[in-house]
Amino acid sequence: MTAPLVFVVAGEPSGDQIGGRLMAILKERRADIAFAGIGGPRMQAQGLETLFPMEELSLIGLTSVIPHIPGLLRRMRETAARIRALAPRVVLFIDASGFARGVARRLKGSGIAVVQYKAPQVWAYWPWRARKMARYFDRLLVILPFEPAFFARYGARTTFIGHPAIESDAGRGDGAAFRARHGVPPDALLLCVLPGSRSSEIAWALPIFAATLGRLQAAIPGLRVVVPTIEPVAAAVRVAAQRWPCGPIVVEGDAERFAAMAASDAALAVSGTVSVELALAGVPMVVTYRGNWLSYLAVLLMAQARYATIVNLVLDRAVVDERLQTECRPDRLAEACRRLLVDPERRTAQARAYAEAVARLDAGEPPTRRAAEVVLGYLND
Repeated sequence: MTAPLVFVVAGEPSGDQIGGRLMAILKERRADIAFAGIGGPRMQAQGLETLFPMEELSLIGLTSVIPHIPGLLRRMRETAARIRALAPRVVLFIDASGFARGVARRLKGSGIAVVQYKAPQVWAYWPWRARKMARYFDRLLVILPFEPAFFARYGARTTFIGHPAIESDAGRGDGAAFRARHGVPPDALLLCVLPGSRSSEIAWALPIFAATLGRLQAAIPGLRVVVPTIEPVAAAVRVAAQRWPCGPIVVEGDAERFAAMAASDAALAVSGTVSVELALAGVPMVVTYRGNWLSYLAVLLMAQARYATIVNLVLDRAVVDERLQTECRPDRLAEACRRLLVDPERRTAQARAYAEAVARLDAGEPPTRRAAEVVLGYLND
């Protein structure tokens, strides 16, 4: 008998991390399993030979995507053709929702099961697209507790697996050891600055954050800053941070990132998964984002959600201070961060609400294991 084949696609570093964990679990459960697909170093370490570099899928925002549409369409056709030729038991997409939808549409009628891990947030902007999700995907693995009810209205089969950050070590960092290791006094205020994981994010975030820190340095003498980053953008972040006020400490890797969070009094972060990691670590935060103006106008016209930060979305109230688009300015960000840093009661109130949000994001067992059970179900059919 031939080995059961799973085709896995990840479109960015966080998806590659999830994919690597998932592949490891599946190999534990089925020694004869084989993989193909698209992924980064974590998935390749598990034996994946990527069809093409994952970075080609790491696009965000309308003006980022538009110039690359011909190439993306070619990659969609190439990927769909490869999947049909290999005939895997199941195809699993992790993020990369636009690419996933294009490939899934081309696989319709093939008899191959297609699963989306972390369904796109169509409930926020384009609720009618949920019908397309129901049409092209056999199962959606959703990470927010209100998503099953939403997608069910459009006929999509869903499984709530919990937020992937739940199974990280985000709440287990050793803050005291981090401060000692990097020469940060125990009584110094420490701000954790997280400028994003994509080139398109750091392009706008780095100069704004530099100006923000200049204002904070004047307002809070002695403020220390740590900047966790990841390999794809680390070089650019390190070069920029050399010119930043406050003499920031730049660190890489999960262990150092989580230790930096544990050591910090507050954080300034680009919106994304990192906000859940900060909540798990109990770090009060200011969250920001600035898209291009075309994307922003589209959001204004179509937005259905009141909030952008996952903690606020899950609790349906403004726990985390959000500074988006026109509010993403050095003066506004500096003032929001200053209020957190100088007011322990404000920090405590925000951190106290995190426990409720985290409880709602937890499905009772590690999300990757729940996802693996779904995949194994298709292999065993």
